[in-house]
Amino acid sequence: MKKLNVLFVIAVTLIFVAATAKATETSREFSNFEITPVNDLYLGSKVKKVWTINYGTDASPITVVKHKTIEGVVYAVHSRFFEISYLCNNEGFGAKKLRKSWCNVPSKITDAVINTAELERQRIISPEKINDEFAVGLIASYLPSLINDAYTHLLN
Repeated sequence: MKKLNVLFVIAVTLIFVAATAKATETSREFSNFEITPVNDLYLGSKVKKVWTINYGTDASPITVVKHKTIEGVVYAVHSRFFEISYLCNNEGFGAKKLRKSWCNVPSKITDAVINTAELERQRIISPEKINDEFAVGLIASYLPSLINDAYTHLLN
């Protein structure tokens, strides 16, 4: 009986270590990204700047669009399969759902792709206002953890 308990503890430990290693591998997978400002593009008076984020050579880029609103500066993040936003104002910088009027992807698809628990954790990433370059860098860094594990391939 004692031998069975020891084997059980070893098995549980191995599973935990394997899961931790897999989570670390996923984090490293998205640590390399390229941010490119999009110039000479007019999208209307409400759009202030546009960037693209690439996590791999074969990936379709993620587009980040800067809007100034009454709430503050909104960085709308658009992909073919999900949309999310990051808000920067006097309360800080953090993630939130994108306004429905700005969405092109059906909300059912976005809801399946985005991890709601992680979205809640990212509500406040920084307690201060930050500049555009830092904001887009934080978006590129934090966005992969917002994606449910079954959909991380959408960033590659």
